[in-house]
Amino acid sequence: MTNTVEIDSSRKRGRRRRERHEALTGWIFMLPFVIGFTLVFLLPIGASIYSSFFQEVSDGGGLYGGSELVKEFVGLDNYYRTVANERFWMGIMRVILYTLIQVPVMIFVGLALALVLDSLLVRHVAVYRLGYFLPFAIPGIVAAIIWLYIYTPEISPLISLLNWLGLDVNLMSKNLIFFSMANMTTWTYTGYNMLIFLAALQAIPTELEEAARLDGATGFQVVTKVKVPMVRGAVLLSVLLSIVGTIQLFNEPAVLSTVNRWMGADYTPMMMAYNTMVGQITPSGDGPAAATSIVMAVIAGSLAVAYALIERKVND
Repeated sequence: MTNTVEIDSSRKRGRRRRERHEALTGWIFMLPFVIGFTLVFLLPIGASIYSSFFQEVSDGGGLYGGSELVKEFVGLDNYYRTVANERFWMGIMRVILYTLIQVPVMIFVGLALALVLDSLLVRHVAVYRLGYFLPFAIPGIVAAIIWLYIYTPEISPLISLLNWLGLDVNLMSKNLIFFSMANMTTWTYTGYNMLIFLAALQAIPTELEEAARLDGATGFQVVTKVKVPMVRGAVLLSVLLSIVGTIQLFNEPAVLSTVNRWMGADYTPMMMAYNTMVGQITPSGDGPAAATSIVMAVIAGSLAVAYALIERKVND
């Protein structure tokens, strides 16, 4: 009896040692990620939150000037200035409207392209897949400069063609520039979302499609009743990423504002944060800019969570 108890106790100690060893091994493998995540994500967020409670103010100086800028603790004053700024909320409304217009178009086109490439209608799928993805590989600022050239009436080959056809169009007018920016974003990110959808489509078991066809389903019914419902998770992921990304809209309006001064330095919240940091908006400095960025992050996260909850409730 004593030997049995000792054997059981020895087995338990051995099992606990193995579990500790496996846990330690797991943490060792995770350590590079934890260090990288802390350095490039957690620490910058912590620094931004800390900075948002300070403002750069003049220390006064002497009779002949010579004052220096010093950081002064202002508590929640930077946040109050942000949320009380009418221009900030106008920028938020612009990007929300932008999201409501641009994201559905981009998701629909990306899903349509993925369905076409997943069908038997297209040969050399790799060539088309690479071609659709290439715009995403172009740096955002470079892509915005390319479209600035295309939109500028004096040098644009597109505008020249439209004028030759008898159409007098200014793609950077106040009435059209919103849609011009949406076109730029759609051109850049449609291929990226298409790859997400295509990967989800290719993960669908072929048996489901074969069973549907044996039951007499047409090609259209296979797409709408089998394929599209099976990629709902990928669509949700793309929409969430698009919402968060669109709230941070910066490249397109920043480049277009260089030739359209009426857009101002605070056309979008991201432009407002950047121009606050570089001193084009008062109060300036990294403190007010950090507060603006954090408020934007909270709004973007809230919109993403709200969409996820609504989508789940509607589809349950």
